[in-house]
Amino acid sequence: SGGQRARARPMHEPRAGEDQGGNHERGYTKVFVSLDGTEQQDFVLARAIKVAANNGAKLIIGHVIDSTALESAGSYPVDLQRPEEAFKNSIAKQLEEAKANPDIPEVEVMIRAGRIRETLKDEMLDVVKPDLVLCGAAAVLDQVCAAGFDFDVLLRNTDCDILVVK
Repeated sequence: SGGQRARARPMHEPRAGEDQGGNHERGYTKVFVSLDGTEQQDFVLARAIKVAANNGAKLIIGHVIDSTALESAGSYPVDLQRPEEAFKNSIAKQLEEAKANPDIPEVEVMIRAGRIRETLKDEMLDVVKPDLVLCGAAAVLDQVCAAGFDFDVLLRNTDCDILVVK
């Protein structure tokens, strides 16, 4: 047939209204990123900021203070201010960058205490109803092993795209 081969397009973050192939479809309007406090969270948050900006989407940053160990020990701190402040301090620079980005219309931080699986799903994802959820690969593995987080629960009970950042 002698026809020309289609040239592969370089991969880029989808912009509002287009998919990875540059085809125009519905863009993301609410991007939720689940952060766990590990070293990888900076990279995951940077990716979430980029995706939110490219889509002109609201960015919701979620963090669950895991209560599982405290519950099994029989104690639960009344004052959760210290872990909340530590988390906020760990993302402060990137949070300011996201808020200053003119392509991100709104940035919200959600911090809840509880069991990761139930809190993430019931108090965050079911409330926010995002178009896209981002989380780190190490966080998924750690939560599956340590905190009883069932990634399958996220896959089956979330009606949106999920991006696991490696």
